[in-house]
Order: sequence, then structure tokens, then C-alpha cells
Amino acid sequence: MQQRADFLTVSTSDLDAARAFYRDGLGWQPLLDVPGEILFFQIGHGLVLGLFDAHAFDRDLEGDPTAPENAAPVPNAPAAPAGFTLSHNVSSPEEVDQVVERMRAAGGTVRKPPQTAAFGGRHGHVLDPNGVLWEIAHNPGWSVDPDGTVRLEAVESAE
Repeated sequence: MQQRADFLTVSTSDLDAARAFYRDGLGWQPLLDVPGEILFFQIGHGLVLGLFDAHAFDRDLEGDPTAPENAAPVPNAPAAPAGFTLSHNVSSPEEVDQVVERMRAAGGTVRKPPQTAAFGGRHGHVLDPNGVLWEIAHNPGWSVDPDGTVRLEAVESAE
């Protein structure tokens, strides 16, 4: 298996609020929008964010309930992870503040206001209307080469 992920798909209880936040509020252009079901945005080189209506997500995950392989819950299935963020890195500390404010104005809830981060940069956290937690960060040790290779280096904290 190649070391990569192609889709990050999040179940959402309010697809219309998600659409208003990402498309209308942030100006992101959808790759595909299936009203009442799922909304896709390209968020990086070969990487897509999917926002899946919670009921449609559950139906898709459960499959055909009459099929023998879906007749009973999977024994000892692990719970979904409790901690999860999507991060958006920007080019300056000032841009962290600007993006956090734009997300707030689009219907997001500021969970952690922009501030100096322990990693030597600046970051803030915003919940989208469905509770998806975004970190908006400026990390001076992070860069992406033209071929998509990520560089991540430790940076001395300013504190």
C-alpha cells in the first residue's frame, strides 16, 4: 500500500450549514455537490475533503442491512477517535488572525483565539458549524517543495 491518504471524509449533522460555511463563507469551490448527501472540496495536491450527511454516511457504512455480512455489529470494533483536527497552514502570523476571523464571520466558533504556539509559530482553532475542529497555523518550520514533499523542522519557541 502506498503511504498516502486521498480523502478525509467527515460525517456532518447539517450539510447545508457545512455548504454555507465552506462554499459561501470561505469561498471554496466544490468538486462535487450532491444535495442532501455529500459535498467534496479539493484541499491539496491529490487530497479531497468530503462532508457527508450523517444519515447518508451511516447508511453507506452499514451497507445493505439484509446482507449476511452486515447482520450484526462487528465484534470488538474500536470507537471512533475522539480527538481530531484539520489544519490549514498560512504564510504569516497575521494571516492566522485574518483566516480565523473569516471563519468566525462565516458561522464558525472560535475555540482558541490566535496566539503564540509552543512550536514557535502562531495558531488558533475554529469549529465549523458541525463541530469539525480546524487549526489555522503559521509554522515557520513547515514548507512544501514544488513536488509536494513536506518539510517539517523544529523551531525554537519565541516564549
